[in-house]
Amino acid sequence: MARRPRELDEDDVRVRPGRGNSRPRSKDRPEHLDARPGTVIAVDRGRFTIELDDLVPIYAVKAREIGRKGIVVGDRVDVVGDVSGTTDTQGRVVRRQERSSTLRRTADDSDPVERVIVANATQLAVVTAVANPEPRTGLIDRAFVAAYDAGITPVLIVTKTDLASPDDLVSLYGPLGVPMHLIRGKAVPDGLRAALADEATVLVGHSGVGKSTLVNNLVPSAHRSTGVVNDVTGRGRHTSTSVEALPLDGGGWIIDTPGIRSFGLAHVDLDRVIDAFPDLDALAEGCPRGCTHDEPECALNQAGVGDEAARVESLRRLLRSRGADEGDPSS
Repeated sequence: MARRPRELDEDDVRVRPGRGNSRPRSKDRPEHLDARPGTVIAVDRGRFTIELDDLVPIYAVKAREIGRKGIVVGDRVDVVGDVSGTTDTQGRVVRRQERSSTLRRTADDSDPVERVIVANATQLAVVTAVANPEPRTGLIDRAFVAAYDAGITPVLIVTKTDLASPDDLVSLYGPLGVPMHLIRGKAVPDGLRAALADEATVLVGHSGVGKSTLVNNLVPSAHRSTGVVNDVTGRGRHTSTSVEALPLDGGGWIIDTPGIRSFGLAHVDLDRVIDAFPDLDALAEGCPRGCTHDEPECALNQAGVGDEAARVESLRRLLRSRGADEGDPSS
């Protein structure tokens, strides 16, 4: 069988310079010692909105030396060029700094392609309503697993508690020790504001749970569009259409994301999830190789009664979520 020719890309093209007006290309890359550091706060079709460390917002594109490195909201980057921030100007991103965390998801549990959602987040806050729409615990579980896998602190924000009791959600996630904040009406509790201060918090949640309303109350200048829940389907309409980082007055960032209906976990390492529970991680050291932590030989079966047993069962529910239907409210 004849071998198929290899597909070429732009890196395979070699342009021969014209005679007399060229200089030999150097293999040495410029150091860009004058580059200005900043944070990517929005991405739009290859164009980046960056807030420099002196609070000047600018637009920029990737420089050639970045290569194929992806840049997402939350990335710390170094920028050269026109960084004045004036109209019709743009800089060039010449470096992406090392990430402290990377929040990923896949389209589904069999998809090998990981999609980076946000870089350098410190918290992942799942926003859910107790009613209108009904809570879908599948998404909550999966988002928590992704947070533990990425080394990010998970947080649960429960909205519309004036419409129904949050007791079921409190009892379901209480054993995990996840910080939980209850919102009645539209007022943001002081405890939630304090928990968000000086953190980089990603907000995720189904459409219609009040995520955009929460963002507008936290950052009045955001003007995020809000929607309503369809009476027939019980689902909300997508209002946010892109990931955007918004600075909080008290310090820190809120990173708003579009309403999502899938959170694949094909990339997750179960051992990294267990590592987030030091008390159970020590117990799991006695597990056989390749243990899924939900089988007869699992060392977690030796957990005692009461709080420890409830914590193990909650952890196992999270781990089982990787193979469950995240859209099922009862999953």
